[in-house]
Order: sequence, then structure tokens, then C-alpha cells
Amino acid sequence: QLQFLESGGGSVQPGGSLRLSCVASGFSLDKYFITWFRQRPGREREGVGCITPSYDWTFYATDLRGRGTLSRDNARRTIYLQLNRLEAADTAVYYCAAQAACTTDASVLSSWGHGTQVTVSS
Repeated sequence: QLQFLESGGGSVQPGGSLRLSCVASGFSLDKYFITWFRQRPGREREGVGCITPSYDWTFYATDLRGRGTLSRDNARRTIYLQLNRLEAADTAVYYCAAQAACTTDASVLSSWGHGTQVTVSS
């Protein structure tokens, strides 16, 4: 069973940085694509970026391009989302999920962790 444990969120001021972590278990991580999702208050969960088994990554959320990076350490079963120059609009709960290919459609995924809350305010 796919399981995820997200951490690293918190309350930060605008302009700050956070590194979110996702520890995955229950499957062969090195074979899977991992997408980070976010759910802003009152909005649907949306895919923001994906990292492939070969460590290539891309951001779907245009507001994060240039401010974020994705990485993974399969030996530690951990995937990272680095967020820099944080803005109030980044306030959301962030989740990770595994798939056979990158997807931004949260409705096709059934295994979720509890997420990690990021709050950006002054």
C-alpha cells in the first residue's frame, strides 16, 4: 500500500524559504513518478510539480517556476520540494503522490498522506 508522510511546513514570512519532505513507503519508489500537490483554502487540490524516476523535474504551477526545485533521494525514500521567496499565495496544504506517469489530476489518485501546512504571512 502506498503511504506518504509529508513534513517541513510551517509559518513563514513573505520572502522566506521552506523545504518540504515526503517520505514514501509501501512500494518501489525508484520506479515511480512523484507529483507534489497543493490545496489552497477553499480550492481544489492541484498538481504543482513532478519529478521522474530519472530525476528530471518540472513545475506545472507557473507561479512556482523560478522559485522552487524538486529533488529525490531514493535511498532515503524521500522526495523534496524546495520553496523560495515564499508569497502569501503559497499558503496551502502540500501533499505528494506517486504514479506511473506525471499527472496533475488529483482525482485519479487514491493514496494520500496528511499533507503539510505552509502558511505565509507577515
